[in-house]
Amino acid sequence: MGIFDFVKNAGAKMFGKGAEEVPEAPPEVNHFKKKQLEEAEAALDDKMAARLTNVVWNFGVNVQDLDIMVEGDIATVHGVVTNQSDLEKIVLLVGNHEGIAQVDAQIDVEVPEPEATFYTVVKGDSLSKIAKAQYGNASRYPEIFEANKPMLSHPDKIYPGQVLRIPMEETANV
Repeated sequence: MGIFDFVKNAGAKMFGKGAEEVPEAPPEVNHFKKKQLEEAEAALDDKMAARLTNVVWNFGVNVQDLDIMVEGDIATVHGVVTNQSDLEKIVLLVGNHEGIAQVDAQIDVEVPEPEATFYTVVKGDSLSKIAKAQYGNASRYPEIFEANKPMLSHPDKIYPGQVLRIPMEETANV
């Protein structure tokens, strides 16, 4: 499906404050120390990938052969899903986490469907305001809420920087 951009520091936190940060080696650090720092960064990437994999499984998205790799702030996701909706939910589950700036979705879709639009929430947004802007009717906010379940637990619980799925008009009622 491609590469999707996210707001790196706007997503849900997966680690304690500062736990995911590995300081960059200053130039005077010897080769051994630099190698240790690189290994620590790789370990954090592996830990983030494992946690993101658990997030996808815990939300019950139907995906086969799920494999998530993280390198720095880029997550690459492989797998096979039945429909476009599941692919988009995986992208959002992975990308809406602090520390992830891009998701490279290398996911195969068994039944191709039209892609939804992705919308980044800004301060002052509500689902009804987004529905008014996207569909011309604020009362259609439940369609956006349903399209983002189970990632959203309540229509009022959205935050700036969060990315949401906006289904196409003809498939919004599905």
